[in-house]
Amino acid sequence: MSTRLQGLFITGTDTEIGKTCVTAGLTHALAEAGARVVPVKSLAAGQEQDAQGQWVNEDVLQLHSAQRLGLTPAQVGPVQFREACAPHIAARLEGQTLAREPLLAAIRASAQLGELALVEGVGGFRVPLNDDYDTADLAADLALPVLLVVGLRLGCINHALLTAEAVRARGLRLAGWVANTADPHQSHVADNVAALAARLGVPCWGQVPRLSHPSPAAVAAHFSLTPAALLQAVRQVQEP
Repeated sequence: MSTRLQGLFITGTDTEIGKTCVTAGLTHALAEAGARVVPVKSLAAGQEQDAQGQWVNEDVLQLHSAQRLGLTPAQVGPVQFREACAPHIAARLEGQTLAREPLLAAIRASAQLGELALVEGVGGFRVPLNDDYDTADLAADLALPVLLVVGLRLGCINHALLTAEAVRARGLRLAGWVANTADPHQSHVADNVAALAARLGVPCWGQVPRLSHPSPAAVAAHFSLTPAALLQAVRQVQEP
């Protein structure tokens, strides 16, 4: 029996809404509070060759830049594929199948390298991984409290409420949410955030504007909790 993980599962209202930026920011903030934090990109689809000819994933590198434990990019991103598409398709293109137990073992092996694991999901909450297993199943298997990243753009209220409903339907604890400015031109942002705050039923941990250089430290500066308070909040939601 694997040791129960401590940390968060970070999901989002869609793909390309800032999960990686927020996860990197959380990694930075919690490390500032003294925690040994392991950011884990559960699955990474989409690689490019760097100047040394190595195949790398941008999200994995962003998370790797935020950690302070001397982890390798392969430990931060234990499962990576070349094609930037849905994971089950990317795996098939490489002649592989994403099987539940090997995937969980790879994620847990990385997550257990520190005190707290921040496991980032893929796309939205229900992305297929194989014919009968998706990222909601993965979140349920990991049994971590969930942080929801809401991409602020048209439709975000509906997407956020549906995602929160799906998270709770899996018996998972929704710990909080972070608003991230996915569309810098969206109107009525304050009204949208107020509507979400009134309906999601959990604390908002921050509102991140559109940043020209979204470094982990720059993102962390927009959390509503200090690093120490954030660490306390993360520890509190681990309790059954």
